[in-house]
Amino acid sequence: MKQTLTLALAKGRILNTALPLMAEVGVVPLEDPSKSRKLLIETSVAGIRLVVIRSADVPTYVEFGAADIGIVGKDVLMEYTGDALCELLDLGISRCRIAVAEPEALAKGDDPSSWRRLRIATKYPKITSEHFASKGIQTEIIKLYGSMELAPIAGLADRIVDLVDTGATLRANRLVEVEQIATVTARLVANQASLKVKGEVIKRLVGKLRSNLSQKGDPE
Repeated sequence: MKQTLTLALAKGRILNTALPLMAEVGVVPLEDPSKSRKLLIETSVAGIRLVVIRSADVPTYVEFGAADIGIVGKDVLMEYTGDALCELLDLGISRCRIAVAEPEALAKGDDPSSWRRLRIATKYPKITSEHFASKGIQTEIIKLYGSMELAPIAGLADRIVDLVDTGATLRANRLVEVEQIATVTARLVANQASLKVKGEVIKRLVGKLRSNLSQKGDPE
């Protein structure tokens, strides 16, 4: 009996960059994921199907076996509290960074080396607390789920920790990036049980992706 491999893809930016990458190794969805109402989408490779879900849900689906493998940002993996995932490959796509930003007026006279206690708005409380704890800086963290740039404007927090790509949104809201916490790319992760049961299928796919990335000179 042929094994079925379910690949969970994060919606949005990662989906848009992962689909061309998968197409380069011969895995193409038979329907447009952005338009289809189907929850499971078959692909051009018999036995490989896609499930497109919220980025934050990808690790959970993979850890608990609802998906065998998944493609998700490193930021989501850093924030995830589970420990049963196996990170297989850095795909080198959807590159951005997790950074600390503050209002322009504050940045003019600010010295990050003098920070002792910060009030920070972020959707990454785990990453933020661990980063500043490692530097001996106390933090009051306010968790938000969006519109992070509004927090300093509204007086909710002095600084934010957020995902930054071009920095255009920060500039539009008169915020300045003052410290980088981590570089983020999309990663291929796997369920540990699936690696044992469907190891050969997963290894073949990983091999094709790794070979393709090597030809491009992209990081593993």
